Amino acid sequence: MKTNSLFALLFSAAIVTFAYSCNDGGADKSSETDKKDTIVQSSKLIEPMLMGKVGDKEVHQYTLTNKKGMSVKIMNYGGYVTNIIVPDKNGEMGDVVLGFDSLPGYLQPGNPFMGCLVGRYANRIANGKFTLNGKEYTLAKNNNGNSLHGGLKGFDKAVWDATPVGDSGLKLSYTSKDMEEGYPGTLKTEVTYTLTDDNALKIEYKASTDQATPVNLTNHTYFNLSAGKDSTILDHEIMLNADKYTAVNDKLIPTGKNPAVANTAMDFTSPHKIGERIAKVPGAKEPGGYDHNWVLRKDSGALALIGTAYHAASGRLMEIYTTQPGVQFYTGNFLTGSLKGKNGHTYVKNAGFCLETQHFPDSPNQPTFPSTILKPGETYEQTTIYKFATK
Repeated sequence: MKTNSLFALLFSAAIVTFAYSCNDGGADKSSETDKKDTIVQSSKLIEPMLMGKVGDKEVHQYTLTNKKGMSVKIMNYGGYVTNIIVPDKNGEMGDVVLGFDSLPGYLQPGNPFMGCLVGRYANRIANGKFTLNGKEYTLAKNNNGNSLHGGLKGFDKAVWDATPVGDSGLKLSYTSKDMEEGYPGTLKTEVTYTLTDDNALKIEYKASTDQATPVNLTNHTYFNLSAGKDSTILDHEIMLNADKYTAVNDKLIPTGKNPAVANTAMDFTSPHKIGERIAKVPGAKEPGGYDHNWVLRKDSGALALIGTAYHAASGRLMEIYTTQPGVQFYTGNFLTGSLKGKNGHTYVKNAGFCLETQHFPDSPNQPTFPSTILKPGETYEQTTIYKFATK
């Protein structure tokens, strides 16, 4: 009996080995058993490709695909979402995010955070300073005298450790050392990307610290739902579930006031084209446009639908869900046409838009804003979902 059991075990192992060795990247064979099909799919859903090196660390691009043919590509350098390929209303696949064809594009000094993870603090901190527990901390001033998106070497410039999760997920891990970019505490961060079979990209963030520190993480993907057929996103329709927004000064630093959006160019409680009222956006000098935080109308910490983006010509619809209290709606105002992206596309002003789920800008200096201070023993957690469909 033991001999028969051993033979059965060895035979099963041989079958599994054969299934892996025969996987040549082709389509799944419908004649294979459900078990073998699962093995083939598991080995295909995440495909690492070497992109180059940053210092002595290898950078890989990982491809997640689902049963409907949607695919998402992510680099472990900066957590960049380099491609999101989804169908239009006619079933034609297209890449709906801005980016570059190779690693050097993402490494160039002029890269405007095009698709990356942002941390330790997304958005702006006024004058590159904040006070915590009676001590003042000084950050890099990399944006009009303020600190932006984590400083000179934020999370977007780190090479993260990458681990496949299940059949369609990728976990990125990074440890930010105490006083890195001026922030106190050693912060351990995990970000997990999951592509679901209903064409949703889920991004789950977790972080812990050994000292109190501000934490505000987000993703900075630039979307253009035309998949490159339109040079700008001005005809995209946006809806945001928010009655208020965060007013800013001419350097895009919050004034501390959250005025109502009603009867202003900031009102997206019903869908409006981005270009419809963009010239009337308050609070910023040239180049102008939307670059503000909206105060979301939702329960604190609850995962809820907070916005949509729709491109009528392609029929592509994107829904945005988040647990965060705010979202930064940015319309690519600082793109100048100097950047050449994927397939030779030149990224002009308003070539893409971002919906960066977040806590509010400059919260460490704004006592009336929701706190962004993470303390030892606590866990920072947030979830954001970008879900794609057509109509």
